This record gives sequence, C-alpha cells and structure tokens, in this order.
Amino acid sequence: MLVFKKLVVALMCVVATIGSLSAQVQVIDLWNGKAPGATQSDEFKQNVDTTAGWVDKHSIDNSDLYFYPAPAEKATGTTVVICPGGGYSGLAIRHEGLQVAQWFNSVGITAFVLTYRQPDDAIMEDKSIGPLQDGQRAIRLVRRHAKEWGINPEKIGIMGFSAGGHVASTISTHYNEKVYTPVDSISARPDFSLLIYPVISMDSTITHWGSRVNLLGNNPSPEQVTHFSNELQVNAQTPPAFVVHSLDDDVVPVQNSIEYALAMKKHHVPCELHIYESGGHGYGMAPGRSTQSMWPEACCKWLNQNGFTEAVNSEK
Repeated sequence: MLVFKKLVVALMCVVATIGSLSAQVQVIDLWNGKAPGATQSDEFKQNVDTTAGWVDKHSIDNSDLYFYPAPAEKATGTTVVICPGGGYSGLAIRHEGLQVAQWFNSVGITAFVLTYRQPDDAIMEDKSIGPLQDGQRAIRLVRRHAKEWGINPEKIGIMGFSAGGHVASTISTHYNEKVYTPVDSISARPDFSLLIYPVISMDSTITHWGSRVNLLGNNPSPEQVTHFSNELQVNAQTPPAFVVHSLDDDVVPVQNSIEYALAMKKHHVPCELHIYESGGHGYGMAPGRSTQSMWPEACCKWLNQNGFTEAVNSEK
C-alpha cells in the first residue's frame, strides 16, 4: 500500500509540473527537415503545442524527438522512445507522452517523446510507412548518440499507447524493413517494447477501424492487412514486450494484446501481459484509478527483472 501511495503522489507531481518542465526540454528535428518520401501541403504546418492535450495531424509535417534526460543522480542508462496514441489522426501528447516521460525520469530512465508524422496522402508518397520511417529513424538516432547522451545502446526501448502501440509494435517487428536509406548500419531494433492498450492488428475482426483506415485507406489489399497485422509478424528476434490492456476497452479490443502475447509465446520471446477488469481506453498513467493504475509499478518490476535496468524502483 505504501508503494502504491508513493506512486500516486509521484504521478500527481508529474501532472502538476509538466507545464513548466516542458519548456526546458530539448527538441530534436528527426530528419533535419528532409523526411524521406515527404511531399508538401499547405494544409500541414509544423505547430506542435505541448501545453495542449491534443495535437491535430495538420500541426505535424516534420517529426521531432522531445528529449527528457534522466537526472544524473538517478540515471540507469535505460532509455524509452514514447509514441503517443491518437488513432493515426493526431497525438494525445500530454497524458500519453510528456507526463509519461517525466515519470520515467523519476525512476532513472531517459525518455524521448516522438511526434511521428500522421499517415496522410497529402504529405507522404506512401502513408503506410511514414510512422515506421520515423520510428526506425528515432531508434537509430538515439543509439547513434548513446555515449553523448549517457545512454546504454543495448537498453533502448520503444513504447506506444493505442495507435502509438501500433507504431511501437511495427518497429518491433519491421525494424529490418528498408523503408528509407539509413546513413549507417546502426540497428533500428528496440531492445524491448512497452505496449499500453495497443492497436496491434489490421484484421477487420479485431482492429481499431479509425487507425486502419488512416494508415491503409478504405480498401487495403489482403497483403497490406497481413503485413501490418503485427501479431502475424512476430519471430524469434522480436524484442521482449510488456503489454497492458483492459477487458472493457471499447475502442481497441483486448484481443489485439492477447494475440500479440500468444505470438510471442509461440516464438519463445519473453512477454508479460496484464489484462485489467476495467479502465476502458486512453487512461495513460491512470493515476488513482482502479487496478489498472498499478501498471507503472508492474512495468518497473518487469524492466528490472528482465535486466533492462538495474536500479529502477517505483518507490523513488
């Protein structure tokens, strides 16, 4: 109970301070203004407002990384790249991004929030691979600068909420896919993934339709559906995963997480799946709410147990 109370207090502090802290964060232009396959549209202007809870897709025409280094006295060397959700139509940047990054900092983990481009024919030659391009580039860039940023290059994870979970699971299963020409041979494979009420599948029976339509259009080919149904793309090299979902999620069916976990089991890849009785969808860190509010503590324990960090402690 004491651990739980301390965790809730820490999360409340994050919520209270995020506005002032976000102004101090370093923003890194992911592509230096030259994203592969990008096209110009007057409808899209770079105008990401981190003080708002929602960033519409038309405010993102270039991807950025918001860099939250862990405090030196707590730093474990572990790093997470966070992909907020939004149905591939925008980003829930505060409660599924910036607040999460600050919480990671409180337990010694460096974090990056990725404002990945939302798939749209107006700004991309192939909208289905735009988020994957951004995700691969983000992992490679963080790994390339690991020494400079005090990061362990073998402990870089990817995290995604909702449609951001589709981005994260796509990077985890398609990290070797050549969707752009990298500048070097640095791997885009995350060392682990954290998937929170994720969209995983494009299968019509369990997908989130808004995410599917925004990514693949109204009439995707069967090959596209299979290719981006990430439960079908798991293999023995897929990174270990920590997965969270709620049974009563009426936006993204819980089967997305179950199918991914079963695929991981089939290929003998470590995976921990937490299914909560309630919570619905979109709860982020879920401070003070029912049993799903315990997922951050469980995440810390999983990271520690699997050797991704030696010093993470949710009591800090």
